[in-house]
Amino acid sequence: MASFLEALRVQRWDDHRYYHHNRINQSLHVVSAISFLVAYALAFKDPATAALIGWLIAMTSRQAGHLFFEPKGYDHVNDATHEHKEEIKVGYNLQRKIVLLAIWALSPLPLYFDPTLFGLLSAHQTTGDLIRNVGWIWLWLALAGLLFRMVQLFVQRDVQTGIVWVAKILTDPFHDIKLYHKAPLALLHGELVEEHEPHEHGA
Repeated sequence: MASFLEALRVQRWDDHRYYHHNRINQSLHVVSAISFLVAYALAFKDPATAALIGWLIAMTSRQAGHLFFEPKGYDHVNDATHEHKEEIKVGYNLQRKIVLLAIWALSPLPLYFDPTLFGLLSAHQTTGDLIRNVGWIWLWLALAGLLFRMVQLFVQRDVQTGIVWVAKILTDPFHDIKLYHKAPLALLHGELVEEHEPHEHGA
């Protein structure tokens, strides 16, 4: 258990110091985290709607922060190139995220050809039905994306790394609120970039 918690701490710290310099990104992560927590609570009652919230609000705000506001050049704080950070990223780096988001955007397309999605769904009768069916597709995509990367990490690294990464992803909303809740206020005060301590490994 001690090694698991240490591995989780390291994954969280590396993710923070390499990919969360910008206060706009951090603020968007707060929006994302709150949205994910709403989705978590709703998932027990209405999984399809929870998936819609998760993808349309939580994921888009989260990934927009990474794609548009985080610097892509040399990271002087951590003495690392963007290419190096992308190479050692445990989870979905920017390249893998773009692929995942492209799949997400295209995933409702099969409903145009087969409204039942090969018998997995009830054919929609109303626009609301169609939106819920898209929600189900996005729920399955989220689970598939989580499991796919976990198994990849099992093969590429080891079982513990994969399980730790899943634990990190599922608990990120709680951790992000704890870590970045002051970011919107800092942003209002004109602070666009958080000062990180180089090579620090404490949380």
